[in-house]
Amino acid sequence: MPTIARLTPRRALGWLFVVAAVALGGYALAAEWQAVRADLGRLHPLAYLASLAAVVVALAASMLVWRSLLAALGSPLPVGPAARIVFLANLGKYLPGSVWPMIAQMELGHTYQVPRRRSAAAFVLYSLLTLGSGAFAALVTLPWVAAGASYEYRWVFLLGLLLLAGLHPRVLNPALGLLFRLTRRPAPECPLTLRGVGAAFGWALLTWLAYGVHAWVLAAGLGAPYGQAFLLCVGGFALAWCAGFLAVVAPAGAGVRDWALVALLLPVLDRPAALVVALLSRLLMSVGDLVVAGLVLWAGARRRRPTPVRAG
Repeated sequence: MPTIARLTPRRALGWLFVVAAVALGGYALAAEWQAVRADLGRLHPLAYLASLAAVVVALAASMLVWRSLLAALGSPLPVGPAARIVFLANLGKYLPGSVWPMIAQMELGHTYQVPRRRSAAAFVLYSLLTLGSGAFAALVTLPWVAAGASYEYRWVFLLGLLLLAGLHPRVLNPALGLLFRLTRRPAPECPLTLRGVGAAFGWALLTWLAYGVHAWVLAAGLGAPYGQAFLLCVGGFALAWCAGFLAVVAPAGAGVRDWALVALLLPVLDRPAALVVALLSRLLMSVGDLVVAGLVLWAGARRRRPTPVRAG
């Protein structure tokens, strides 16, 4: 069983970054509080529910990315067990350290006869494909509405697209084989195919579309123009997530993603309204994690409940 990791210099730096990000965020909110409070009051309750529903759709599509990759590696799972593994393991990202979601997926997957090394490979591939598809989603949307942002974050585009090119089976299968040889682990029994990776990529694009809708509902509710804001929210959220993912010093991209999203929304919203969108987005995504985890736990408990026998 894994033990709780000690406080290493890198982990201490990460949490120092989180404290600094929270402090800066608190200062920004305090400085704009009157306008922020007014914007919070402008949002209709249905906007909160619609935005949360889009988060749940995004989480479901994201789970299907992982499920597609795991199937391509040789361990197909029904949707129910896959959802249970992914949604419960996702809660590990709220613990100190970045390895807990992967460890949780390995252990939960093992209960469904998924080899741990295969779960680990699926987790790594999922992370790389999500990053590459996020860069792609930003690349095909942002140049139409925010050319300046495309140039400013060009390093994210370049790295993400390089990763996306590296996910072609002709590149990926030899790379995986080398990785497993270096770690002295058995190589995957089933080589990845273009069809398997393509299915995962399609689900990843749906994930970004749903996350974009999640942010767009909030932005439109605060007065952003519908058409421009939609493209900006889809590409802007994807790009902000990629920037947070690549900021390795920040656990779960804390602070980086939020500030990047604020900056990217400024063409359609004033600063207080953009702060509200970023704040509510972070909150609703956490609520979404709890909702889907609660749903799979409820579904599991319901299946285990014995059916009452009627006297007859």
